Amino acid sequence: MAQKPLVAASVNQPSTLTSIDTYTNIRKKIIAEFIGTYFLIFAGTGAIMVNSLTNSLTHVGVALTFGLVVLALIYSFGHISGAHFNPAVTVAFLFLGEITKKEAMTYILTQLIAALASSTTLLIMFGNVSNLGSTIPSGSWLQSFILEYVLTFILMMVILTSAVHGKAVKSFAGLAIGATVALEAMFGGPISGASMNPARSFGPAMVSGEFNSLWIYLVATILGSLSAALIYTLLHEEE
Repeated sequence: MAQKPLVAASVNQPSTLTSIDTYTNIRKKIIAEFIGTYFLIFAGTGAIMVNSLTNSLTHVGVALTFGLVVLALIYSFGHISGAHFNPAVTVAFLFLGEITKKEAMTYILTQLIAALASSTTLLIMFGNVSNLGSTIPSGSWLQSFILEYVLTFILMMVILTSAVHGKAVKSFAGLAIGATVALEAMFGGPISGASMNPARSFGPAMVSGEFNSLWIYLVATILGSLSAALIYTLLHEEE
């Protein structure tokens, strides 16, 4: 009788260790996604605000800031969390079965909280300059909706083909994705703001109070990423 607790303990130990490992792994991913999303929005929308105050960066400088910060963050946190920093990317990975529903919900919540925290920091630093870099259509809502859909579709396809596909040269994924963000921000920014990321639009909009057009950047980007994931599966269904 005295040995039964020892037997029970030895049986339960692997499951306990697995639970601890899982918790530690999720915690690391949450921290990485929070820091990455925070810094992405801090640098990107911060560049918009600094340019508005000083006229020193220009539109090209702002676009390059977005691309460079994405590049740096992918190489910094890609091995920890996959470097999503974008709910649209997380939704696409969920669709493809790359992550679980629990992970996806945790990622998206973390990304949105980080976006709010980043925009709040910028508000404290500079005040409500340029609506904290909010994405606002310069023309019709339909124009910006279609543009955001297409831009996100292209970005998601680059992510999948450069960082996920088995034959991809993944060491160059950060360069490919960062360059895509910079390129799309350069030509799409003046029209829609080139969000491609619900969190990037959510944070500035909610903190500044400029959320009339927010739905465009939530719906169009997620539809764009899901469409890219669907086409990706069709292209590689035999594999």
